[in-house]
Amino acid sequence: MAQGWRAGVLFLVGVAAIAWANVAATAPRIEEFPVPRGSRPHDVAPAPDGTVWYTAQPRGELGRLDPKSGATRHVALGAGSRPHGVIVGPDGAAWVTDGGLNAIVRVEPTTERLQVFPLPEGREGANLNTAAFDGAGRLWFTGQSGVYGRLDPATGTMDVWDAPRGRGPYGICATPGGDVYYVSLAGSFLAKVDLATGATTVLEPPTKNQGARRVWSDSKGRLWVSEWVAGNLALYDPASGRWREWKPPGRNPKPYSVYVDERDGVWLAEWAANAMVRFDPVRESFDVYPIPSRGANVRQMLGRQGEVWAAESGTDKLLVVRGITSR
Repeated sequence: MAQGWRAGVLFLVGVAAIAWANVAATAPRIEEFPVPRGSRPHDVAPAPDGTVWYTAQPRGELGRLDPKSGATRHVALGAGSRPHGVIVGPDGAAWVTDGGLNAIVRVEPTTERLQVFPLPEGREGANLNTAAFDGAGRLWFTGQSGVYGRLDPATGTMDVWDAPRGRGPYGICATPGGDVYYVSLAGSFLAKVDLATGATTVLEPPTKNQGARRVWSDSKGRLWVSEWVAGNLALYDPASGRWREWKPPGRNPKPYSVYVDERDGVWLAEWAANAMVRFDPVRESFDVYPIPSRGANVRQMLGRQGEVWAAESGTDKLLVVRGITSR
């Protein structure tokens, strides 16, 4: 009897140990990479060759990190440059929204040759923010001064429109189907763009004055929004027209940006907790992963298979989360 009791306890302890080991083995890991002092990286974009682009906003440069060696290289974008966003286009090049130049800048990854596409006359001071490519290979972008626009890289033709409610256009994304949505931080709305005419359809989140800052699509074409002022994560489903909202854990959360990984896990850069937060839409629950460095102030996030990259504007570092698994 005593031996059987002890054997049972040992068995249960062993099972618990194995379970804990599995959790520990599969828990996401955060690694940080320092970049040159004063870079204050704002947005980040993993490239097809394994390197990672980032905007060094105060320096007027586009940076490039080699995660294997930790080495960085900077490309000067021109006098007066103040780059905000960077993404990798269908052509493999880095595309930059540059508020200082009031232009879209293309950086060829091999030669680092620059192509500059200035905004049309009369659209000075747009305060360019973020960009996304639609299904036809056209670049759509936002400007916080109250505009959004479209560039056709094949012809160089650029169109710019006034946004509803004036100032505020901020994050922008494309769905797997090629549709384009943007959010307005000051206007507190989500918007769908008519790809043919450029007209905006405003979609009102349930919380007023919520400060919609960034937006990202999941694999189903649903839109996830980080509500900076309200401190919520919001979901809009175009198929049903339905909204939902969740409050991340912690006191007075401040979700800056949102990114959806290849498993449809929804990531938030959460300033109040200084953490990367992952929301599981199936369980409807949050997992919080503290950032090693204090005051990281993570801005934009982007990723690739098995990795989520983020820019720590407060610490002159980039970070990557690896070991991402579904529950």
